[in-house]
Amino acid sequence: MDRRQHRNVGRTFVAVGIMLGLGAGATGCSGTGAAAEDVKGGGDPVAILHRAADTLGGAGTSKATTSMEMATGGTRVTIRGQGVYDYRHRLGRLTVVLPEDPAGTAEHQPITELLAPGALFMKNRGAGVPTSKWVRVDTATLSDGNLVTGGATDPYAAAEVLRGTRTATYVGRTEVGGTAVRHYRGTADLSGAARHASAQNRQALAAAAKGFATAEVPFDAYLDDQGRIRKLRQRFSFVNGRQQTPVAVASTTLLYDFGAPADVRLPRPADIYAGRIAEDGGPKGDSARDARDDSAKDGH
Repeated sequence: MDRRQHRNVGRTFVAVGIMLGLGAGATGCSGTGAAAEDVKGGGDPVAILHRAADTLGGAGTSKATTSMEMATGGTRVTIRGQGVYDYRHRLGRLTVVLPEDPAGTAEHQPITELLAPGALFMKNRGAGVPTSKWVRVDTATLSDGNLVTGGATDPYAAAEVLRGTRTATYVGRTEVGGTAVRHYRGTADLSGAARHASAQNRQALAAAAKGFATAEVPFDAYLDDQGRIRKLRQRFSFVNGRQQTPVAVASTTLLYDFGAPADVRLPRPADIYAGRIAEDGGPKGDSARDARDDSAKDGH
């Protein structure tokens, strides 16, 4: 693959993954103790996974590392993120790093993303946006349910997908980052997840059930003895509107250092960019226009 083709693949992924964004929901937490007992006692895998999001809520905060891989044209492109998340307030902060070009030169500086209920804030967005300004994206209308369009899957949104688990099996004991975990493998249904999700994620997951090429999400989940997700790998089939063949997207989330400080402060209205967002020289149209229109619609 030549340099130009590689760059176009990367830009296609950015158009799918960075220009729109992802959101977070809000709900109460319950059953943390019961989940731990079920995990330790070898309870029903489906029931355990249905409660995984509530268990995260009880965990408070954690650090998070994310990766999102897209396979297209025989090439695999990966976007990586790292940061913290507050499960009680559904607020997160990630530093997202885009792929390098074949010469090893970064095509874009890392993007800071703030995750909030119903919104994604991006700094160092590029495309003509001043480096001192944030871009705000309304995530309520995203056709993928906020699961891939931020270049990282929001940890709580990923856990809420497990509320739609239809089938799951217990694979066995293993370790993730030095922590003993139980490995579960199964398939979740986005329509079912939407019916049981928190109020702020329900609409997004319902949109994802219609927007993806299939509502079925194969996954591998690794839970510690407290029932907390330590690693979650989910596989989506995404249609980006520019090609007929669905794009295979694999999202992996690692959660660790539970209880770590996660002070996430959202930008002031004066710090949010109100101007026109350029097209970035990549695929024209939808993604840049959507971000621009969202800013105007919000009155910023």
